Amino acid sequence: MTRPGKKRARAGSGVRVGSRQEEPGDGGADEAVAFIAEQTEALRKLAERHKLDVLHYLLGMTQLEADEHLRLRTKRKLS
Repeated sequence: MTRPGKKRARAGSGVRVGSRQEEPGDGGADEAVAFIAEQTEALRKLAERHKLDVLHYLLGMTQLEADEHLRLRTKRKLS
């Protein structure tokens, strides 16, 4: 049983609760956003195939947000 106010990490998630430090070998925020965009695209296609309209829409918005984040990060690095 967990104590109130404490969050439990899922088993095997590899995420340390309460820590914002990156794991060794982690590619950082840019790599995470690229991964999210890629996975979201696959999930969006699955939702569309099964006519899950609201999920399809929300995953599309998530994908747009991830793509925009990557675009802005790339633009900042070029300047």
